[in-house]
Parts: sequence; structure tokens; C-alpha cells
Amino acid sequence: MNYEQRYKRIDAIARNHVESGHFSGIEWLVVHKGNVWSKGRAGMADALNNIEMPSSPIYRVYSMTKPVISAIALMLMEEGKLRLFDPVAKFLPQLAAMEIIDDQGSARPVKTPILIEHLLTHRAGFSYGFLADCPVGRIYRKSRINDASLSLAGMVEIIAAMPLAFEPGSQWRYSVATDILARVIEIALDQPLPAILKERIFDPLDMGETGFSVPESEQHRIMAVFGKSDLDYLMDFDDKPQTLIAADLTGQYPSNDPAFWRGGYGLFSTIDDYAKLTGFLASGETAQGDPLLSRKTMQLMWTNRIRDNQLPLCVGPVVLPGYGYGLAGRVMIDPGGSLGLTSMGEFGWAGAASTYFWIDREEDLIGITMAQYLGGKIPLGDDIRTAVYQALE
Repeated sequence: MNYEQRYKRIDAIARNHVESGHFSGIEWLVVHKGNVWSKGRAGMADALNNIEMPSSPIYRVYSMTKPVISAIALMLMEEGKLRLFDPVAKFLPQLAAMEIIDDQGSARPVKTPILIEHLLTHRAGFSYGFLADCPVGRIYRKSRINDASLSLAGMVEIIAAMPLAFEPGSQWRYSVATDILARVIEIALDQPLPAILKERIFDPLDMGETGFSVPESEQHRIMAVFGKSDLDYLMDFDDKPQTLIAADLTGQYPSNDPAFWRGGYGLFSTIDDYAKLTGFLASGETAQGDPLLSRKTMQLMWTNRIRDNQLPLCVGPVVLPGYGYGLAGRVMIDPGGSLGLTSMGEFGWAGAASTYFWIDREEDLIGITMAQYLGGKIPLGDDIRTAVYQALE
């Protein structure tokens, strides 16, 4: 099989997922050695209502919000406004006297303070409502923390009144830690999060179409979301094939509320805008070469910090074999243990509604896939990533 035939597999895989009814629309972008190497799309914005994809679709990127918050925290570290070893209670005193609840429901006082580093690495002891195998996750599921009418500060107050799942630093558990971190950043800078992101990330990177809300004039470009309508049931999987079921996210992820923002999710973006962010996450610089983070901080950001006894990383039933976790996302530390094509040091993250990115500095490669299916069972990002690697010359 020649190179051209291998290259066409990227498009074929995306179209197959659309034609199979797994996704309504898929978009991808791959940058190799500084140039756009593959860019395409398949499907519709809303296949159930026969709505075509606009020229530049807008996506809810969910947890692909997290690396933005982590990058700002590291900027504050460089400026001396935050330290990785700072107790979070320095900024949020209500987190100083937490309790831990075990699997039997017994509670005890926490012994170890939560540090900023614990928030960045998801080792603080928090959880998510969709992790129902965890007692704390079940408590979260009964709370209001996903209610979009709640402010970020209000969300943090509710979390502070609930127990931790484990002693800080002792385990890795995906969690609301980045929402807590976002509130710490607001307190450290005495500014609201949207203004901080605009000043420090979006304006320098010319990301004019990324934010926590979408102007009325651009609402028609927002891709429809399918799958679950409640983040807390993200991983309540069944044996049925993945099909298009319209989701209503107005109560959890509104597009037109200027008072809504979070740290762990909440951003809207386009694939071209997010490509600018991934370029920064790969280099620490803007497209013009202006450094936003130093070379040594970039090295620190993408170095695994998870101990062997806390691996493999698991997000509920989903295992990430071969990966550790740095200060902003997953990091490939064992290609021999990986179940997909990758490179040592490859890093990135994903979003709950089937968005995904990876950065491979060994291959000088950045890839992004965008779709909108909340709680999907199809590993779209892995499939596109594999198609990209097999096509490299």
C-alpha cells in the first residue's frame, strides 16, 4: 500500500464513524513540522435535523479547558504568585480541615494538606459525580455542583463541605481539582477567570473565538451535542450501540450566560483556535515566538509526576495504559505498555464530548479531533491518532 492510500485512511475512518451513526460530525487537524499536514471534516452539525456544518464550527471542549488553567497556574508560579508546594488553604481556608470518607462510609480528618501540585496532578482527593464507584463521587452526584446557575466560587464552597476520597498525594483520581485551581487563580490575581484567560492566553495567542460564552451572532455555529444530557452519568455505559440521541446541556453548559465559567470545563472553541493553543502547549510560545512560559517550565509541565504504585491511570472504567500525568495532562512514559501508536513523551488530553488532542515533539506533530458526543463509547481520538501515525512517511 502506498503513502497516498495510507493517508486517505484518516478521512475514511472519520467518514465510517459518521456513516455508522456513531457521530453526527467530525473535524480533524494535524500539524506536522509546522505545516498543516491533514485537515478535514465529515458529517453534519446536526444529522437529526439535517443541519450542515458551518464553515468554522464551534465546539464545547469540556476538559480540554483544563490545560489552559494549568498553564496559567504555571505562569503564576514563574511570577512568584503561586508555588507548587503552597497549601491550597492559603487561598481557600475552607479546605484546611477536610474529612476523608472510606468505602464503608467511615469518616476521619485529613492528615496531609492539599497542595497546589496536588490540584495540578489530580491527586488532591477530590472526585467527579460520574465516578460512581467512589463514595465521594456518589456524594457529588447528589449535589448541585454541575448546575450552571452556580458561580465558580459557589461550586467550590459546596465541594469544600463534602469529604475527600483519599489522603492528598496518595492516589490519582480524575476530579474537580482544576475547578478548585481556577478559583485559587482568581483569588491570587483578584480577577474573574474569563478576564484572566483573555489577558494571558486568548489575546496573546489570537484566540478570538474561544471563551465561556458565544456571541448571539455566532450561536448558529455551535455544533449540536448528542449522547448524555448530564455529566454525572457520563460513564453509565450500556451494551447498546452508540447512536445519535440529542442532548440538552443548557442547564450545565450554557452558551449565552456571561456569568458562567469553570476551570475543569466550560470553554467553547474552534479547531483552528484550539490549534493555536496546542502550538503554545508544545513550545511555550506564541506563533510570533514570544515566550509565555519558559523552557524549563515547559519541561516541568510535561514530565510525569505519578508514582508507579498510582498507575495505571484510570478514569472510571477507562484505562490509559502507558501514560503518566504531568502538570497539564497525560504523558506517555511507557510506549511498550501502550495499546496504540504513540511516542515516548507524547502528551495531551481530551474532553467528555469526544474532543481530543495530542502533541508529539519527537515527530514534531500536533493532532486535534473534534466531535460532540457526551459519554461516547467510541475512542474517536485514538482511531484518528492511529490513522495519522500509520500514514507518516
